[in-house]
Amino acid sequence: MSDPCQPSGPGNDHPSDCQILEAYRKRSQEKARSQDSPEQRILYAKAEPLRLLLLDVDGVLTDGSLLYSENGVETKSFNTQDGLGIRLVQKAGVDVGIITARTSDLVRQRAEELGMKYIFQGIGRKLESYKEIIRQAGLQPYQVCYMGDDWIDLALLSRVGLAACPANSVAEVKDACHFISSRSGGHGAIREVCDLIVRAKGAYANLLQQFLG
Repeated sequence: MSDPCQPSGPGNDHPSDCQILEAYRKRSQEKARSQDSPEQRILYAKAEPLRLLLLDVDGVLTDGSLLYSENGVETKSFNTQDGLGIRLVQKAGVDVGIITARTSDLVRQRAEELGMKYIFQGIGRKLESYKEIIRQAGLQPYQVCYMGDDWIDLALLSRVGLAACPANSVAEVKDACHFISSRSGGHGAIREVCDLIVRAKGAYANLLQQFLG
C-alpha cells in the first residue's frame, strides 16, 4: 500500500494532498508561535476555558448604522466573515448569543441562521439578562466572553473572563477590555475574537483542515 503522504504525481515528484496540508499546518503553527507575545499568551489563557460568547448587536454584529426606507422599514447588513467565525467557534464547543437593547426581526433571523443559543432583544438592563443566561447555562463568569462597543456594555465587560470590543469602540470601553480587534464592528471584529478563541482551544488546525480537504 502506498504512503498517502508520499509524492503522488508522475515520477513521484509532486507533493500529495497530505503533504500540502501538513506543510500548510506547519507554516501556520510556526507563524503563530513566532508572533506570540506575553500579552498574546495571557489572552490565550483567558480564552481557553470559554464556553460562551455573548455579543452586542449594533456596532458589533453590525456597523452600527440604522438604515430606514421611505416606508420606515429598517435594514441591516451582516458580515459573512463574522458569520463563519461564529460557526467555527461553535464547532470548538462554544455557544453564542446576543444581548441587545434594540429589537429587530432581521437580527433574530440572522441569529437563528447562525444557530445562536441565546437571543435577548429589547434589553435595557443587560446585566440582568447576562445573569439569567449564565444561570441557565450553569457557567461561571470566567467561562464567558462578551463583545460590546459602548457605555451600555460596560457592566458586562467588567464581569466576564474575556472582555472584547471592536476597533471603533468608545474610549471607556477600550479601557475596560482585554482584547481590542483591529477591525471595526460589522467588518470582521467578531471574526477576530472567534479566531482567538479557536486558537486558544487548539482547534484552529483541525477546523482549517476541514476546508482544505
